[in-house]
Amino acid sequence: MTAFLGFGGYTPEKVMTNDDWAKLVDTSDEWIVQRTGIRERHIAADDESTMTLASEAALVALNDAGMTATDLDEIILATDTPEVRTPDTASFVQHRLGAREIPSFDLGGSGCAGFVTALDVARARIAFKPKTVLVIGVELISRMISPKERETCVLFGDGAGAVVLGPEGGTAELLEVVGGTDGAMTGILTLDVGGTRRPFDPATPDGYDHLTMHGTEVFKQAVHRMSTATAEVLDMIGATAEDVSLVIPHQANKRIIDAVGRRLGLSEGQVYVNVDRYGNTGSASVPLALWQARTEGRIASGDLVLLTAFGAGFHWAAAAIRFN
Repeated sequence: MTAFLGFGGYTPEKVMTNDDWAKLVDTSDEWIVQRTGIRERHIAADDESTMTLASEAALVALNDAGMTATDLDEIILATDTPEVRTPDTASFVQHRLGAREIPSFDLGGSGCAGFVTALDVARARIAFKPKTVLVIGVELISRMISPKERETCVLFGDGAGAVVLGPEGGTAELLEVVGGTDGAMTGILTLDVGGTRRPFDPATPDGYDHLTMHGTEVFKQAVHRMSTATAEVLDMIGATAEDVSLVIPHQANKRIIDAVGRRLGLSEGQVYVNVDRYGNTGSASVPLALWQARTEGRIASGDLVLLTAFGAGFHWAAAAIRFN
């Protein structure tokens, strides 16, 4: 068994609206809302970093679990916007939280599917040796986008979400996780400068600071992969769409979310949406929405809740959770 012991989240105080973006690039509130459903997003302050966002969410989750950082046996952190190139962000978070000298590591490169994938890794770790694991999804994407790319710069926000997992107890059980990768799709969503293929060259810095996204293809793949993975995890636990209390999808785009809901035969009330308030927060998207749905009273005892996400790679994953 893998149990959820605590849930947490954090978003920076600063809010940037569509009208704020319209002052910087050729766009408008109407244009953004029609295409994405996004109205505002939270942006990290100058003195905040990936580590600070992750640590704040972790502290909320630990408090919810009635624990402190010294109770942790492991930290798994999903992000594509690390604190530094090396070492990994989890090292910084372990020290900031005051945790013991426990294994702490990042899962990077899975894009917005990172957190759900990290749940699967944590489940395997707990099954091998019962332990308490902190799983964090965090992104500070506002520092990785270019205002020159008007079709992508307005999509993203900053934030973090976290859960504490253990072998028993808690308020929910992780029933099943599925996932997959299609490496033929690596080029449709990428930040391709800075690795060994295209090392960063200070003389030609173009492309280093922003994502490249082929929107139409990403849309098609996202809808297909999230709906298929969700249906697969339902089949694995012997459930149907009618049994689902709430689906929490990656909050990339309202049109994608709606399309996934239609394919799965879900009602509007069965799908949680916060993309209008937070934009796309990458690996933080699903855990942040999970925490908020629970805080808002959208999840009750006995509810079957599904998580589903997709991201660069092209990766996808889905998970089933039963609340006690």
